[in-house]
Amino acid sequence: MSGPTLFKVSDLKVAYKRPGKPPLLAVKGVSFVLSAGETLGIVGESGSGKSTIAKALMLLQPISGGTVSFRGADITGFDAAQRQAYRRDVQMVFQDAVGSLNPRMTIRQALNEAAAHAASTRAPEEMLDLVGLSRAVLDQYPRELSGGQCQRASFARALAVGPTVLVADEPVSALDVSVQARILNLLRDLRRELGLSVILVAHDLAVVRNVCDRVCVMNEGLFVDAGPAEDVFAHPTSDYTKRLLAAVPDVARALRARTSA
Repeated sequence: MSGPTLFKVSDLKVAYKRPGKPPLLAVKGVSFVLSAGETLGIVGESGSGKSTIAKALMLLQPISGGTVSFRGADITGFDAAQRQAYRRDVQMVFQDAVGSLNPRMTIRQALNEAAAHAASTRAPEEMLDLVGLSRAVLDQYPRELSGGQCQRASFARALAVGPTVLVADEPVSALDVSVQARILNLLRDLRRELGLSVILVAHDLAVVRNVCDRVCVMNEGLFVDAGPAEDVFAHPTSDYTKRLLAAVPDVARALRARTSA
């Protein structure tokens, strides 16, 4: 059962500035909540605005309208100290795991740096154990690891800070189906073991089906379906969601089989 509300997002709008042109409104007014212990999926095709929501939550993209509150406080009003504390509470895992890791740092150095920012005493070995990654990679560089290993290392780095919320932006889209399933199982295990709340951004409904409690389906900057995951999958209300579901039946079956194993 989910706990108290962590995020409350009301009529969020996000626009990108374009030199010599009107701003491009990528998110046109969406609302949702994230409760403690919950996993929320935001799903849509490329360009739908879902990753823009993730960036706005991380204060990486200015909010053009609406409100985003975390534990009752408007995040756009945070001062420097509040932002630092917020970024310890809310960590992000990016789609490009290799690119998000410093190529000049070993995995050990990356984990130690993250822990130092949060004044954490968590050892690198502990973080690798948590994400099911061999300690043999500690003194390796990102270029020496596979995509799946880099993604697990990215999760370890985010968790080294001790967050309450993990925002995972397309964490499996660059991986093959078998590796996708292992990363999704990892997400599910981390939520259970650490009590994390998760916002999972994906372009494939099959990816979130067995991981998320609730799902928001996004198209052209708006949510076209939202609700408990099984309700959205069993009774989609928009033609767009129906097309998404029809487009990936084989992948959906493969992922369901692997993530339930």
